[in-house]
Amino acid sequence: MFNSIYSDQLSQYYGLRRETLSESAEKHELCYLRRFDSYVSNRLDSPGHITEDFINEWIGSLSGKSSSIENEIIVIRQFLEFLKYTGESVAIPSIPKVHDDYIPYLFSDTELNGIFESADNIVQKDAKSDPYLVIEFPVILRLLYSCGLRIGETVKISMNDVDLDDGILRLINTKGNKQRLVPMSPSMADILYKYCMAMNLIGSKNIWLFPSSKNKGHISARAVKYRFEHILHNNGIQVSNRKKYERGPCLHCMRHVFAFKSFAKAEREGRHLDDAVPFLSVYLGHENINETAKYLKFSNELFPESIDSFGRFMSDLLPEVDYEE
Repeated sequence: MFNSIYSDQLSQYYGLRRETLSESAEKHELCYLRRFDSYVSNRLDSPGHITEDFINEWIGSLSGKSSSIENEIIVIRQFLEFLKYTGESVAIPSIPKVHDDYIPYLFSDTELNGIFESADNIVQKDAKSDPYLVIEFPVILRLLYSCGLRIGETVKISMNDVDLDDGILRLINTKGNKQRLVPMSPSMADILYKYCMAMNLIGSKNIWLFPSSKNKGHISARAVKYRFEHILHNNGIQVSNRKKYERGPCLHCMRHVFAFKSFAKAEREGRHLDDAVPFLSVYLGHENINETAKYLKFSNELFPESIDSFGRFMSDLLPEVDYEE
């Protein structure tokens, strides 16, 4: 698994860490550890040379989003602390201050109309694709749009977790191993009820809300994303001159549209943002309000009033402090 002079220590450290990490976090951490192992393997033949200069050169070799670089440094920093605890003389990198370079894409109402029209008129052409997807895809798309769900948690919904009477979904084992209840609008609940009737799912338990026709599992998130990419292409939805880390149009952007429209609706209805935004953060399953703030980054040209309102809300969260000279 590891090949550098610190392969034994890396294996020992990873063995300890994997017991405390979720499956997703474990994969990311292993990826970072392997990259550091490869970097060390190509440069060091003996221990005792992880100096400040070595660390600075390693950090300079990292590429990607600033937030990803920060996460990678944090993981390796923890390993180096472990290495230091075993008696090795190593330099410990500080955690860099990074700016958030994440830029979401928001579909316009015209683009959304085209997307939904295409979704409602899917024709099964590829014999390899799941025939259930023709029925499931329009419903999945509306759940993402009207409830702000992630695609990974949507395809894993079981009929045990669907309350059609009260219009509530229970999401379990979501990002960060969290659970949450998601109320649906009456129109979305009605669509889901009609879908369950068509799929003969009413009254069923221990089966997937979006089953696969090919096995006993659920429809795959990859299949849904693939179908969505085709719809974007057919509708000519793309971004020219996209910035390096700007998220282009994709399925996850439906979640951003939900977040923005929910925020804009609260603003139009005169609700206090200090009530609406924290509620939205919980509804989306975010760890903290900063994650929600990232979802509400959009163009000043498109939504100037909403930008100003959300900016005022975020600034009010931080009290003014008088500093002494």
